Amino acid sequence: MTNTSLNPAAPHLDPEDFEARPTTPNDHLRDLHTRIVDAKAGFDVMVDKAEPAFRDVAVSFRDMHAAHAEKIAIMLHGHVEPDGSLMATVNKAVVSLRAFFDEIDADVMEQVRRGEDHVLAAFREAEANCSAPQEVELIAMRAELENLLKRTAHLD
Repeated sequence: MTNTSLNPAAPHLDPEDFEARPTTPNDHLRDLHTRIVDAKAGFDVMVDKAEPAFRDVAVSFRDMHAAHAEKIAIMLHGHVEPDGSLMATVNKAVVSLRAFFDEIDADVMEQVRRGEDHVLAAFREAEANCSAPQEVELIAMRAELENLLKRTAHLD
């Protein structure tokens, strides 16, 4: 066993070296796809538990995320994680727990917007690292999300 303090020639391994960081355009697209699928998972539950007056908003976000995830999966030739990450499970649990104690209505929009900020950041990262044809599609999808956020601004 080699100890780096006794062997200065041994490589220094920083824990950050092992963090998953996108390095290729496809890595950025996969990260974006995962964030969208994770967000959609929360909206899947939200649609089922939403108050009638808020259900259409939840459906709009869910359906948009489903369409975006499908388009990005096509860009990646199906090489995606269809169930997202652990965050998808967390999002479902958070919405279910909230529904247990409170109504799922316009009061959740602040949380929705915070979650969508993460998706928007992933869009921008993917746009900055993809080729022109993909970048144009990503910009259009991001604009669709930004438009939906603007159309629901009155719910804050």
